[in-house]
Amino acid sequence: MMDRTFLGSSSALLPAIFLYVVVSAAASSAEDMPKAFVYLADIDPSIEQDMRYAGADNFTGRTVPGYDAPECVLVRQAAEALKAVQADVKAKGLSLKVYDCYRPAEAVAAFVAWSKVPDDADSKAVHYPALAKTALFPQGYIAAVSSHSRGATMDLTLVPLDAESVQPATVGNALGACTAPAADREADTSIDMGTGFDCFDVKANTAASGLTPEERDNRKTLVDAMARHDFKNYEKEWWHFTLANEPYPDTVFDFPIEPRGSSK
Repeated sequence: MMDRTFLGSSSALLPAIFLYVVVSAAASSAEDMPKAFVYLADIDPSIEQDMRYAGADNFTGRTVPGYDAPECVLVRQAAEALKAVQADVKAKGLSLKVYDCYRPAEAVAAFVAWSKVPDDADSKAVHYPALAKTALFPQGYIAAVSSHSRGATMDLTLVPLDAESVQPATVGNALGACTAPAADREADTSIDMGTGFDCFDVKANTAASGLTPEERDNRKTLVDAMARHDFKNYEKEWWHFTLANEPYPDTVFDFPIEPRGSSK
């Protein structure tokens, strides 16, 4: 979900925010997408997309502002690098599946607002079963600035090439906690990584203890494939990667994600 490397407490919010240049799109139109950005489907349509924040199947239980279409948008360099990763994992009978890519600053603000409202029992049971909601900010699970908004960070997993799609769940009908065994978690086509996506728990740390050999191997397969094409993993989230030489390291973008092929 978040790039949790920026902030450790709410007292750090304002200084952190002003370290970045914010590029905002005033109108809600596809033409507001900067030319440096592309739709991943236009670069490699074989990469699966399960864009969680464009629907209700996420920790907020609703569509997140700024996600007007279930599309992965990235800077071209990151999309091209993902295409190279996809070619590698296909040789192993696997495919990438992205959960989130570019994230508008508007969406990040919505996450911060969500963290301040009363707890949601359904969301807690699935996404942060071992923590109180009030702990998410102090422990760095919610941040006011996300690397996703720079356009070269994505959340993703590996799925078998022959995996069938599953019906997206809502928080309310998910099977169990994100830390539960795979058979008891929300249905997903991912190979078993030990937790579900957007799991606010130490078990989601890439090198977490207590994983099965299969879970460790699956995480290593993903991390190694991404590293070969210059993606760095965020150690607290097995699914979170950023292009090492990202083109806009100091820029936060805030244009909406519009349907691919919208009139310009």
